[in-house]
Amino acid sequence: MRTYHNNMSQDSIAPEIEEKLKSAIQWIPTLREEIARVIVGQHYLVDRLIVGLLANGHVLLEGVPGLAKTLSIRTLASATAADFKRIQFTPDLLPADIIGTLIYSPKESTFHTRKGPIFANLILADEINRAPAKVQSALLEAMQEHQVTIGDTTYPLPEPFLVLATENPIDQEGTYPLPEAQVDRFMLKLKVGYPSKDDERAILDRMSSTAPNLNVDAVTTLDAISEARKLVNDVFVDPKIRDYIVDLILATRDPEQYKLKLGQYIQFGASPRATISLTLAAKAWALMQGRAYVVPQDIKEIGMDVLRHRVIPSYEAEAEEISSEDLVTSIFDAVPVP
Repeated sequence: MRTYHNNMSQDSIAPEIEEKLKSAIQWIPTLREEIARVIVGQHYLVDRLIVGLLANGHVLLEGVPGLAKTLSIRTLASATAADFKRIQFTPDLLPADIIGTLIYSPKESTFHTRKGPIFANLILADEINRAPAKVQSALLEAMQEHQVTIGDTTYPLPEPFLVLATENPIDQEGTYPLPEAQVDRFMLKLKVGYPSKDDERAILDRMSSTAPNLNVDAVTTLDAISEARKLVNDVFVDPKIRDYIVDLILATRDPEQYKLKLGQYIQFGASPRATISLTLAAKAWALMQGRAYVVPQDIKEIGMDVLRHRVIPSYEAEAEEISSEDLVTSIFDAVPVP
């Protein structure tokens, strides 16, 4: 596969390369349709989950209970034939319950490794903020390095490996805020809202049964997803768009440089990991649109999901009810588009 260099333009992309990219994602419309057999509406959610699959990025879903967050992830796993494990996070959960532990055998006088549920392709960390920080931090090594250390031995995790976590809003009783180091490891944070009136009626018609049909067929394979992931690397990003991405990230750290009077409202800006995540997510989004190059609109489409959990509002912002989303929107409005 030909690799695009920074001095190329989108006009110089060979048509056969673009056709190859398009053929590699033919499974995406079929996957959407199969998930839609169970999940009513939620097109935004489903598309962002596919972005996570393509860009090799973990996804955090936030919303009140009952919005099909867990069901969406479970359905995605079934439709992709992925090895799937669900971990229910609770206040009494231990790190060993996630990654595994060493079990002593008195008969053999040796320790044996018992691997935890983290050893799967898709991990559903359900209600991740119901557990305290030490348990949530058990995922850090797995999410960043795709490996787990148990005792003195490090074990690689299966590929592809993706953590899809759900959380309830942190102002609800019995929840803990996620550590910043862990939040930053999620490529995307999605805000899942209530369905529309038409979707609500469709949910009623489809699900008001003591045994609703929640079965889906596997319409793609992990090999096909892995091949599409490789092609994400070949999506062309013009140098001007690369500069645009860097400007957006720098504006979260030093807004005054971009004539934004937001300094007192931002406690922490986005990390370099945000720069990488925004680029990869935009490339995956462009690929999903059948393009072999990124346009500025791709950055705007996916930018909020990449940055909303990485721009930390200050106490002054909270006092004035200015959210991280408000700050990100102001930055996108102020930074010139190439």
